[in-house]
Amino acid sequence: MSLAIAYSRGRSGINAPLVTVEVHISNGLPALNLVGLPETAVKESKDRVRGAIINSHFQFPMQRITINLAPADVPKEGGRFDLPIALGILAASGQISTMELAKYESIGELSLGGELRSVNGVLPVALQARDAERALFLPLENVSEAALVQNAELFPAQHLLEICAHLNGQQRLPTQAAQIPDSAIHSLDLDFADVQGQFHVKRALEIAATGLHNILMLGPPGTGKSMLASRLPSILPQLTEAQALESAAIVSISDTRFDAHNWLKPPYRAPHHTASAPALVGGGSNPQPGEISLAHNGLLFLDELPEFDRKVLEVLREPLETGHITISRAARQADFPARFQLIAAMNPCPCGYLGDSSGRCHCTSEQVSRYRGKISGPLLDRIDMHLEVPRVSHEVLRKGSPEGEESSASIRQRVIQARNIAMARSGKANSKLTAAEVKQICTLSEKGHQLLEQAMNRFGLSHRAYHRILKLARTIADLAGSAQIEIPHLSEAIGYRKLDRQP
Repeated sequence: MSLAIAYSRGRSGINAPLVTVEVHISNGLPALNLVGLPETAVKESKDRVRGAIINSHFQFPMQRITINLAPADVPKEGGRFDLPIALGILAASGQISTMELAKYESIGELSLGGELRSVNGVLPVALQARDAERALFLPLENVSEAALVQNAELFPAQHLLEICAHLNGQQRLPTQAAQIPDSAIHSLDLDFADVQGQFHVKRALEIAATGLHNILMLGPPGTGKSMLASRLPSILPQLTEAQALESAAIVSISDTRFDAHNWLKPPYRAPHHTASAPALVGGGSNPQPGEISLAHNGLLFLDELPEFDRKVLEVLREPLETGHITISRAARQADFPARFQLIAAMNPCPCGYLGDSSGRCHCTSEQVSRYRGKISGPLLDRIDMHLEVPRVSHEVLRKGSPEGEESSASIRQRVIQARNIAMARSGKANSKLTAAEVKQICTLSEKGHQLLEQAMNRFGLSHRAYHRILKLARTIADLAGSAQIEIPHLSEAIGYRKLDRQP
């Protein structure tokens, strides 16, 4: 047979579009032509495939070989097409059976000796191969990632010869069953019980975790802002399987190492303040996900917020509202999900000691205004909670709080209980409510309306802040087990808009 067809998958954002590998062998001078918009790494596959076929003791056809990667208008990148190209050549030259080739998809890079090497982005490939009702040949190193996909038919292999023996009916490869790791995900190393005092901060973080509200912590150096933020994942509910697969797919296509054992744990990303805009939101000629996408369904912690470049911070505004980011380049465009919870921390002034009892701050009002002005009003408006983190006394630091410190496990129980109330009511966390849902769910009494209107007029709050206060009050009411938003719930929510009151 001089024509053979194998199936593989490309990469477009977190999607894996089908790529049909067509191999035609005809008479003529020996040549191998690869068409279908291949990039450099794909063009180099010709030499890797030739070496793998010869060193696996097959005959490499000394004829004219044309390989088409269809569709031709989709760019192809990486070494993922080595295996389907090799199978296509062997099938077209009659060295392996083509009877079952149409039932399989394949992905993997080949060494010159024929060994299969791992590639990025296997999880989206396994998902879409399952949906297409085809089995998948893949490198053994990638199997722990692909095995997260329920009902996917996977055939991991270490060498090209194993797959050829399987297709020829000589020795069948064992099927890899789905393996879902245990859901014991919360580390005991980071616990809120380690934080002395700061009860009002822990209360605010509990509210933020329940409703997925964005929060900004403001306080002098050394008051525990970073310590508190790093412990916030310990009180979050675990991800659903659908959320975990979505987050894992993003990690799969990135350069970040995939850890299947923590796949149900909400992601926690903490980029340094020197990070560029492409590093934060994604970019590159072949678009890669950035930190906001790697934090999808989890937390993005930005410490020393004013030290980030202002232009870098401004790119957060759209994904904070929409939950996704579109990276457009001259050759291609990619969409990445970015539904993350923003946790930020900053000092109150350039020296960091404004309002501290030590009296060490000598910053002028102009310096303070310039420092805080690095964070734009529109970005600040998208942060639900502005929280002051004061210094704890030496006595509390030495002896701990008289009442003792509550553990993350007990806080997490309350968070889950209140989150379940919101999910049963609207199917989403309170911070994700639409304007129409806010009007229906976050109803106030007449006194409540008057209080909120007074706060709007006094602090000059925007309509966005109005809705965010209502969502926050709804979360506080859920934690209290109240069906209605009462005045204390609304007052507490308004109290978290501290920076709106600053001149």
